[in-house]
Amino acid sequence: MAAGIDDIAIYIPRLYLDASDFASARGLDPVKLEKGLGVSQMAMVDADQDPACLAANACLKIMQRNNLSPSDIGRLYVSTESSFDESKAMNSYVVGMLEQVYGPGTFEHCGGVETKFACVSGSYALYDNTNWIRAGESEDQYAMVVVSDIAKYDLESGGEMTQGAGAVVMLLSDEPRLLSFDPRVTSTSIKDEYDFYRPFGKETPIVHGEYSNMLYMMQVKKALETYKKKVRTAGLIDVGPEGTILDHMDYINMHLPYSKMGKKALAYLVRHEWRHLPRWREVLRDIGMEEPVPKDPRGTIESVLADRDFMQKDKEFTRRFTDTAQYQEVYESKLASSLVASRMIGNLYTASLYLGFRSCLEFEHKKGVDLEGRRIGFGSYGSGSSAMVFSGVVQRGYEEIVKKMDLESEIGSRRRLTWDEYVQLHENQLRPEESLADGRGEFVLVGINTDKESSGERHYRYNG
Repeated sequence: MAAGIDDIAIYIPRLYLDASDFASARGLDPVKLEKGLGVSQMAMVDADQDPACLAANACLKIMQRNNLSPSDIGRLYVSTESSFDESKAMNSYVVGMLEQVYGPGTFEHCGGVETKFACVSGSYALYDNTNWIRAGESEDQYAMVVVSDIAKYDLESGGEMTQGAGAVVMLLSDEPRLLSFDPRVTSTSIKDEYDFYRPFGKETPIVHGEYSNMLYMMQVKKALETYKKKVRTAGLIDVGPEGTILDHMDYINMHLPYSKMGKKALAYLVRHEWRHLPRWREVLRDIGMEEPVPKDPRGTIESVLADRDFMQKDKEFTRRFTDTAQYQEVYESKLASSLVASRMIGNLYTASLYLGFRSCLEFEHKKGVDLEGRRIGFGSYGSGSSAMVFSGVVQRGYEEIVKKMDLESEIGSRRRLTWDEYVQLHENQLRPEESLADGRGEFVLVGINTDKESSGERHYRYNG
């Protein structure tokens, strides 16, 4: 049975911090943000917003757009690493908000959980719900998988320049108009790591940036190796003796903590895929230097990072490699369109991969590309750590959805924050009633109980 994404919608907060304002306040070169990281604007939540609000607003969008009633939805999963309750699942908050619009009890039949594994959890939720549909359990109902996060880092930390917020919801069905997932090839890699984590009670994460970036690339490469074996077993693709699996992915969407990390991760995968192919000799001639090799043959992350001579040479090799015509062709044709939205919005943690997918569809279609039958590969990563590689094929009915996509209109009008406003919001100095933007037509947080008997209870309102 086919299963995949029938429609996709986004909700992005109406406030943003401009990268030039951030650079000015922190004494940085704006070029480092714009060109070095690929950051131009970072979406920021208002005082009356939290991840549940973002998720509910995205879900309402997709239901209204498709004229769906609660009885059409069989499952509602929320994937996040911005959870604010250690017991009550975020999807229950979302159900409560949606029932303000559709009526009390209208979603009581709808199963679902909150899933957590850093930025990869949305991919696990997609996989579980796709298999729910394939097993015939859906009985003509849709599943909604919503990925919702607030990427927040300590003031003056290295991660502060890669913040963002938003939610992406995907409507899954057995007759998907957008993308049908390839069966029996989804592959994972998992390892116990402390590259990025957020202990109980801490609002911002502890990050080992260089270590985490390398772990991301290595874990995705491991998952890709398993994916290639499954593809051969399933007879899905004939790679051939001089080809690579990446040749057979028309588009490749990568996890995007910031847009330039996608370019770096793709370069890492392409290098490893091309290294033993005849084309690599031509690439090396264009680069003008041999590919460096770490001194320690074990190739562990610790040994590689400790080999500073290798790291310096490898950085130069990567720079030259990404400048070659061969890599640029891969980058422009397979990845570049997926990075456009990330530059405008910032880091969305679990939602970043799927914002990239949404971006790819819109901007490739605007080029005039016929997307039907194109295979899209996904490289998903979550710290802690796990990677997932999977793929799907764009369906015949895609244009009905994609031709209406317009990122700027879907985000809506936005307000540029002053630096003082940014700091106030970051440090939680404003109450919900002191919000800066107009939340009309949206779900908003109106208060959090502080009394002993009901401490932490959250109350929401739909501003219809």
